[in-house]
Amino acid sequence: MKYKKQILTLHKILGLTTGIVVFIVAITGCFWAFKEEIEALLNDDTAIEVRAQEHLTPTEAKDIAKTVFPQQTVHGTLFKQPNDPIEVIFYDAEPEFYQSVFLNPYSGEILEVKDHMTGFFAFILKGHMRLWLPKELGEQVVGVSILLFIIIIISGFLLWLPKRRKNLKQRVSFKWKATTRWKRKNFDLHTILGFYVCALALILAFTGSIMSYNWMRYGFYKAIGGDKTIAFIIPENTSTTLEKNQDVSPIDQLIPLLRKENPNAESFELHYPHSETESIYIETSNTEGVYYDSDFRFFDQNTLEEIETPSVYGTYSNAKVSDKILRMNYDIHIGAIGGIAGKIIAFLSSLLIASLPVTGTLLWYGRTYKKSKKSAL
Repeated sequence: MKYKKQILTLHKILGLTTGIVVFIVAITGCFWAFKEEIEALLNDDTAIEVRAQEHLTPTEAKDIAKTVFPQQTVHGTLFKQPNDPIEVIFYDAEPEFYQSVFLNPYSGEILEVKDHMTGFFAFILKGHMRLWLPKELGEQVVGVSILLFIIIIISGFLLWLPKRRKNLKQRVSFKWKATTRWKRKNFDLHTILGFYVCALALILAFTGSIMSYNWMRYGFYKAIGGDKTIAFIIPENTSTTLEKNQDVSPIDQLIPLLRKENPNAESFELHYPHSETESIYIETSNTEGVYYDSDFRFFDQNTLEEIETPSVYGTYSNAKVSDKILRMNYDIHIGAIGGIAGKIIAFLSSLLIASLPVTGTLLWYGRTYKKSKKSAL
């Protein structure tokens, strides 16, 4: 049929154009799916003995860590369990700087300095997000390629649809014989595996595009009934002056108060105000391995009065269904939303997706070579 020839042409052109990008993004995605599990196996962390004394305050932790990187910006301080180190995180966008200083929570001893911009998974992430190219260029190439990959998936499914129902079986199962040629096997690998993975590939590509493009994230959120701001907003203080006669500054009182309020939390990440009018931002991780149900809370830096944000990123219990779906996007993308089973599915899906540009290129080469050979004769 004429329309199928047009779809095939589109599928072939887009596939050949974006093939190398899709292959790199998919292969690196395989590794990233199990990042936390692999790092947990490789890290030889020694538990810190719990003492009957108070932890370092956020101010003390920041001051100690700043002796290591006095010129860099403290992004926040992560407080985990009582026997875990305190992690002071430094981040600057230009020039890009991302390192952490780990402290003994009781003595303030510097235990480790970690550069998040180096190492295996930093290499994998740079490949996944920007193909190891300069950030501005690489992210655009990946973003556009994944949008085109969505079209490739849809066009591939239309090409897969058999003309007759009786031909359906050969499109969903491998029936190879000893005499089956490699070209037929390659065609089956491309079409049959492509069919089985197309739905998951569409989910991975769509969730990846939502993270890449604000317009797509905004459009999707509004389409599912969202009515809040999708940008991350840190509200201003409601007070103007610090209350008098306080032995401990408000920011240093906050973590103990939150621990008492939520003793089962995985961690509390405190972000220091960038000005006298900005509130304190706390991200509470409630479940290990996922991010969607974290609580984003904001406190007046003078009075510790909690302040609501107009953003979708607030407390999870107050989030609407549309807010929760948007916040689940990253966990869906890496499979963490389904636990270890979800990560296995994401890993296998990414592996199969990586095979499609390979088998597709071989399919194109085989047909082109065959035509060239006939023309020569």
